[in-house]
Amino acid sequence: MNPHATRDDLMRLLDELGIAHETHEHEPVFTVEEGNGVWDSIPARHCKNLFLKDAKKQLWLVTCPSDRDIDLKTLPAKIGSKRLSFGKPDLLLEVLGVTPGSVTPFSLMNDRDNRVTVVLDAEMMDEPRCGYHPLDNAATTVIDPRDLRRFIAHTGHEVVEADLR
Repeated sequence: MNPHATRDDLMRLLDELGIAHETHEHEPVFTVEEGNGVWDSIPARHCKNLFLKDAKKQLWLVTCPSDRDIDLKTLPAKIGSKRLSFGKPDLLLEVLGVTPGSVTPFSLMNDRDNRVTVVLDAEMMDEPRCGYHPLDNAATTVIDPRDLRRFIAHTGHEVVEADLR
């Protein structure tokens, strides 16, 4: 039995929380470059997610617009961290229950021990609609970023909102 939430589990939770959402199916995308070709028809700001680990072994999920360049050398000062590197795929699967290419803030529902600190890009949070993978990379689920805050609060995670430009 898979201990991690499925897309159906996510949709049920969004409904239970009263979060309006719409999901658009598309071919699986593993990179922003691949996504740029399929996201054109989805009316939302498209976002990317970075699963990171710092020098003190703290885990971070950085969520920002897909066109935002993130410099891992300057990011620690913006979020209150130490030296950052990408988390390994096995750690990603263990903690967030997803594989590379499917990282999403929705995967926080799988982090029941609240090991991850969430960083949300301030500009992204001002958008009316943002798109994130619904636990797999063959679709994009669009929600209001204010509802993303509610979702994350429901999971009990700490959130850092930062200007990542």
